Order: sequence, then structure tokens, then C-alpha cells
Amino acid sequence: MPFVSITRLRVRSWRFMPGFYLHAMATTREAGAAPGFREGRLLPDRHRTFWTATMWDDRDTMRRYIASGAHLKVMPKLMHWCDEASIAHWDQEHAALPSWQEADTRMRREGRPSKVRHPTAAHADMSYAPPRSGDGVPIIRKG
Repeated sequence: MPFVSITRLRVRSWRFMPGFYLHAMATTREAGAAPGFREGRLLPDRHRTFWTATMWDDRDTMRRYIASGAHLKVMPKLMHWCDEASIAHWDQEHAALPSWQEADTRMRREGRPSKVRHPTAAHADMSYAPPRSGDGVPIIRKG
């Protein structure tokens, strides 16, 4: 049964964007090559907000990816760089990524805020604006 992971990050200042961008490219490249990765998409949204949707063979393959390499290295930086961050996970029967609208619905219903050092008023209750429409950018599967 495929496992879906949705993340939403809002970078709190333009000054953090160069570092965020470099780490985002590294983590995206590693995700595409990670064992168990099926497919993924990135959505650059308004106001320095970024969504990811990834699909994995199961929860364990996703956990092995986040506990190693570039992803593990950037996680402590995101607590400082971001003023909003949240994550949602679920198993599903079908092997298709959710729409951004469904990702947003699930995030609000089943997701949880991640730890950030400088939260906005919208962080804890996830009262952010819905994501813009569009397909986003595919994460290319390698291997």
C-alpha cells in the first residue's frame, strides 16, 4: 500500500532563500534516488511557501530517507529558517499523488505543525492560505 507524505514550509525571510534553495535541490535529488521512492511533486507557492508531495512504497522507506543524507542535515536549519511548517502522512489504496487541494485538506484535518523557532500566528492552528492551483514541479525518479 503506497505511503504519502505532504510537507508545507514557509521561509520566514528572503535572506534564508539561497540556503533553502540549495538544500531543497539536494534533498529533492536524493529523494528521487532513494529506495522506495515512487513519485513526487514540489509546489512553490505564494509568500515563500513550498509544498512537497511524495509517495513511497511504505512508511519505513520514507523514514530511512528522512533519517539520512541531505534531509537529515537540513532539518535543524528549517527550525530557524521557517516560521510555518507542517506535515501530514497517510497510507492509501491507489498509486497516485493527491491533488494540492486534497493535500491541503488532509494537512488541515490530519497534519501537525512542526517545530519552528519563530512561528507566525497561523502556525499552530494551520490557518494559512490554501495553496495556489497548478501541477507543481515533478521530482524525477532516478534508478
